[in-house]
Amino acid sequence: MTAEKKSCPSCPGGKKKGEEKVKSPSRILQDELIFSTLGRIKYKLFIMSGKGGVGKSSIAVNLAVALANEGNKVGLLDVDIHGPSVPHLLGIKGLLEPGRGSLIEPKRYSENLSVMSIESLLKDPDQAIMWKGPMKTSAIRKFVADVNWGNLDYLVIDSPPGTGDEPMTVLKTIPDALCLVVTTPQEISLADVRKAINFLQYAKANILGLVENMSGLVCPHCREGISLFKEGGGKDLAYKFGIEFLGAIPLDPASVAAEDQGVPVVMTKNPSPAKQALEELARKVEQAALNSLESVATAHKS
Repeated sequence: MTAEKKSCPSCPGGKKKGEEKVKSPSRILQDELIFSTLGRIKYKLFIMSGKGGVGKSSIAVNLAVALANEGNKVGLLDVDIHGPSVPHLLGIKGLLEPGRGSLIEPKRYSENLSVMSIESLLKDPDQAIMWKGPMKTSAIRKFVADVNWGNLDYLVIDSPPGTGDEPMTVLKTIPDALCLVVTTPQEISLADVRKAINFLQYAKANILGLVENMSGLVCPHCREGISLFKEGGGKDLAYKFGIEFLGAIPLDPASVAAEDQGVPVVMTKNPSPAKQALEELARKVEQAALNSLESVATAHKS
């Protein structure tokens, strides 16, 4: 007769069915800090994409700045651990200043906009970060729990592309995040975005809407539109999945020039097609977020 195999909690698979892992006191305290921080933020906007190179960080930065320009208190959190670009897009340099007590003070871009990025913790911005999943998860949780965000109308979260550790950590840490998916009109981008939407649906996340970036090119001379990367693919995809289409942002030389100088295009003085489209996107996001909150409130009443 074979001897009965004993269960050892310290061995792989040794935990009994239904037995939950006991949280450490430090983890419990961090959970409480995260809960307290998120309770002071009205809307959490999670900007994601299924593919890199679609201009997701540019959308996140310009959206955050446009919302702040409208008088909202906004935080911008860059959780792209390996390739942070938010500081460059905003022209932010230097390390974070020491905060009071145990909290970290985010970088102040303007009176209404504060920014947190891993790059602001590195003495050498060109230093490669070689972290695995658990370290990235820990860092993202700290960015929520240990940063003095204060009372915010919006926390805009810029993540790396795909459906890996960072997006999963954000959705688990901030379950009421409103997700905004960025794509370009090309099929190669749309194919990856379909996977991203599937990921969000599987995670039962709140999808706020979809944005089509690089939607045609506006000629700076004649102002006519050129379908450089096609147009309309994002709108068709949003319709197919029953997702709100929040707008199309054209390619614009003014936007490229501004980003190279560390200036969001919505902060430039001269009017441009990209600036106009991004400001309109901010207005649509505000309305969509308000409708989402009202929808949740109505569901709770019924």
